[in-house]
Amino acid sequence: MDAAGTGLITNRVAESAIVTLDLASLVDAEPVVVFDLADHLYRGLVLRERDFRDALAALDPAPFAGRDVAVVCSADAIVPTWAYLLAAARLAPVAASVAAASPADVERVRWSAALAAHDWSAYAGRPVVVKGCGTDRVPLDAFVQATRHLQGVASKVMYGEPCSSVPVWRRPAEASPAGAARPAARPATLPATRPAGPPRA
Repeated sequence: MDAAGTGLITNRVAESAIVTLDLASLVDAEPVVVFDLADHLYRGLVLRERDFRDALAALDPAPFAGRDVAVVCSADAIVPTWAYLLAAARLAPVAASVAAASPADVERVRWSAALAAHDWSAYAGRPVVVKGCGTDRVPLDAFVQATRHLQGVASKVMYGEPCSSVPVWRRPAEASPAGAARPAARPATLPATRPAGPPRA
């Protein structure tokens, strides 16, 4: 029962100043789409320009629309640089992004861009819990970079859930300003002296 006697249970966690950061919400959940040049090799060995241009012209752009695309070549073949340029020129008008990189590298770039663009001022002076449950799609480095960003604004960083979290970092107490007056030193206590007795004869 709460202090007001209403019979309702107070959720102290919900009413606290703790802010939860769910990194999974910062990046689109859609996976990176792969455009594999190996699918266009002649006999699995070489890329012929005319055939490749024809294949790109007939390419259905729907699977790449609004998606991040990684242009790769999974075959052990020498692919000329112009092939990557032609693929990019065909995909760029419909894709969200195109890169000559592995899907893992594209993911790292996505997370890095999302973290850099995030408004970290919302956590200024607040204790923050970086959500740790149900985040299989969040790469480990995203947690590391988020911690780095939070150290610049938050008062405390934790990992897990507000009701059960692991302390990660706390802002150190502010040092006394330079030149601040110090409390006056207490005077030293002198030992009590006995009153002088009558003069000796």
